[in-house]
Amino acid sequence: MKQTIMLLFICLSAVSITNAQKNQPINIISYNIRLNVKSDGINAWPNRKDNVKALVKFYDADILCVQEALPDQFDDLLANSDFDVVGVGRDDGKRKGEFSAIYFNKNRFTKKDGGTFWLSLTPDLPSKGWDAALNRICSWVKLYDKSNKKEFIVFNTHYDHVGVQARIESAKLIKQKIQEIAPKLPVIFTGDLNVTPETEAIATIKSFLVDTREISVEPPYGPTGTFNSFKWDSPLKDKIDYIFVNKAFKVQKFAVLSDSKDQRYYSDHLPVFVRLFF
Repeated sequence: MKQTIMLLFICLSAVSITNAQKNQPINIISYNIRLNVKSDGINAWPNRKDNVKALVKFYDADILCVQEALPDQFDDLLANSDFDVVGVGRDDGKRKGEFSAIYFNKNRFTKKDGGTFWLSLTPDLPSKGWDAALNRICSWVKLYDKSNKKEFIVFNTHYDHVGVQARIESAKLIKQKIQEIAPKLPVIFTGDLNVTPETEAIATIKSFLVDTREISVEPPYGPTGTFNSFKWDSPLKDKIDYIFVNKAFKVQKFAVLSDSKDQRYYSDHLPVFVRLFF
């Protein structure tokens, strides 16, 4: 009897290990890379881009969601990588202005669909919404994961830095769009939301998605805050960059990455890293 029970246990363990091996994790980074402006001096993009790319490669990012990428930065991140990318410039829906781009490993994922909408009352047209200072967009992509043989959707955005009402309404619009585009699929939502966790804009998102920091199996790693303003001595208190998921995902790890070189951060934001499982 004991031998039968032991044999059953071994068989069940083998099945469990096999299933775990089939369920490959997805590493995601959300990163406001700071637009390329000469006035940043030593912190300008040409002095940072190699570090940003090295960070993305070191952490084995399967998916990279960026904010504030101008066309040259959009191209730099794609060059000599295993990525394909979805995204448009927010000013004309083509190449003008900042991108909220989504890069994905083209060897692992197949693009099934994708698009961009504007955070405004006319989401299908390049436009500025409510009390926003600038045009704002949300780009998305539906991917097929060849490793796990599942489809899922990633949304990436950058809320306005000035308009309080714009941030509130943007959250409502994104909730509506996610529920329209991905009513039954696993969802990942990333972005620089320019608001801290206690705000109405975050409450709207948390009404149907969950902050990955709050459900990580392993304790969250790194500082709480994500905005450093290129200051090495920043207290890193303000969390304004996020990765949310729906219930289709389990979160193994969450981190705010404070990688640096010569006492300089690679952007005025710190990247958010998450390891997910279906």
